[in-house]
Amino acid sequence: MKFNTIKLLSLAIAVSLVAVNCSDDDDNTTAPTEINFSGTYMQEDQMGRPAINTVFVNDGMKDTFNTTVPSEMGAAFQAAFQAKLEALSPAYDPASPEDANALGFTAEQFTGVLATDVLTVSLDAPTTFFDGTNILTGRNLTDDVIDVELILIFGGEDGLTNPEYPGLTSDNVAANDKTFLTSFPYLASPW
Repeated sequence: MKFNTIKLLSLAIAVSLVAVNCSDDDDNTTAPTEINFSGTYMQEDQMGRPAINTVFVNDGMKDTFNTTVPSEMGAAFQAAFQAKLEALSPAYDPASPEDANALGFTAEQFTGVLATDVLTVSLDAPTTFFDGTNILTGRNLTDDVIDVELILIFGGEDGLTNPEYPGLTSDNVAANDKTFLTSFPYLASPW
């Protein structure tokens, strides 16, 4: 008897929801003919390259960084990024400004690139985050972006060694947990 009461109560709730959501405006044949871009829009987040915002932007600067237009980022944040890079990595000694990474960039040059947090794309080079030859020409899903960033930050001039912190040039994740698809949307389905 109790089970039938629960069934009837459930049915009554379902019917009331349908009745409330029904209306007589079934003639929804009009649709917008063009997209309306009027209004005020604000940029809320900047994350062109993974981990750059997370690692190099101090907590008190996050909102400012996230809303700064890319053309103004280098001037606004390069010095702070360089100070953070030199504090994080013994591969960049402030007393030796000529120290460079695997790209041949000094701390000042490298943080000048990092401070403008956009994903660059080359139309005439292979698409890759960094393959040893091509640098920041785009990004493939299979690019190990975190390893590349660790190599460029901690790997020194050869990109592979750091005598003080040898384990900091890889996150030790060799591949995605699922194979990428060969057609759009390319990302593997959630497990």
